[in-house]
Amino acid sequence: MEIRIAPLPEERKKPKFTDESRLGFGKLFTDRMLLAEWKAGEGWGDARIEPYAPFVLDPACAVFHYAQEIFEGLKAYKWADGTIALFRPEMNARRFNHSADRICMPEVPEELFLGGIEKLVSLERDWIPTSEGTSLYIRPAMIAVEPVLGVKPADHYYFFVILSPVGAYYAAGFNPIKIMVEDYYVRAVPGGTGEAKTGGNYASSLKAGLEAKKKGYDQVLWLDGVNRRYIEEVGAMNMLFAYGNTLVTSPLTGTILNGVTRDSVLKLAASLGYTIEERPIDVNDLLSDIRSGKVSEAFGSGTAAVISPVGTFAYKGETYTVGDGGVGAITRRLYDTLTGIQTGRVADTFGWVRKIA
Repeated sequence: MEIRIAPLPEERKKPKFTDESRLGFGKLFTDRMLLAEWKAGEGWGDARIEPYAPFVLDPACAVFHYAQEIFEGLKAYKWADGTIALFRPEMNARRFNHSADRICMPEVPEELFLGGIEKLVSLERDWIPTSEGTSLYIRPAMIAVEPVLGVKPADHYYFFVILSPVGAYYAAGFNPIKIMVEDYYVRAVPGGTGEAKTGGNYASSLKAGLEAKKKGYDQVLWLDGVNRRYIEEVGAMNMLFAYGNTLVTSPLTGTILNGVTRDSVLKLAASLGYTIEERPIDVNDLLSDIRSGKVSEAFGSGTAAVISPVGTFAYKGETYTVGDGGVGAITRRLYDTLTGIQTGRVADTFGWVRKIA
């Protein structure tokens, strides 16, 4: 699919960051974006890279009323030798189309998804920061733009990609976070949209997240929506627990996002000699195991933070400290190895890195 590249007038260029330590996460955006349109009966067309700019949308667009919207998140890294690399973007393309199917949206051809991202990142390569813990965050998204108030899948969509140079997701960096186990609100139920990366899932999580932050916690750990008993996601991350040299995580049963980082961590851990268990995790058993010391480490995995060590959990008024409350050896080893592969410091023996010319 041809992707047209529009000129970037000098007056449309933005001032670049000067202090990478102050980037934050998702607050600054690059000069250009990718945009393509899908129309019923026509398919995909008019793919172009153009100057970053607001959309002009009809107030009746279906995205505003019926939440037909999906997105993805991945990163580009600039290595010490100048190489620009993406990490497992093919998985993001497949998951994007899995989400599209669930929300009744058209699939985006991988040629457009991957080829468009590569061209856009190549053009914006000067925006990629290089300090420790920084990267270029890539946000592909699709929205329904048909102006219609009838409840139905729309006949017109925008697929777009924007880029944001980012620092660490958590201001404290790679340090243990505090988690509140949510026992009232739920994130997803079987048969719902939990495994789709759609904005509605995140909107429904905001209230619990705000209440947790008011109480001094960094994130919410979700329990299943039926029994309020089994561990699911933490914030926007998958959750893993170390029982000695065994890593335990919840199975993908339709309510949990199939994380690219989760899959990478499990494959990497197995290659390093750790045992992997995917099984239901009862919150009461887990907290008992934390208190007894059987659970020695806990961490979340996701694109934004990569790996986030967890120091404490709070549940029903009680606090449970994992290990000594610090960063465990397994967590550190997985973080260093995985980020090393992403940034070119560790050899990629899995074929995960996709280099951009």
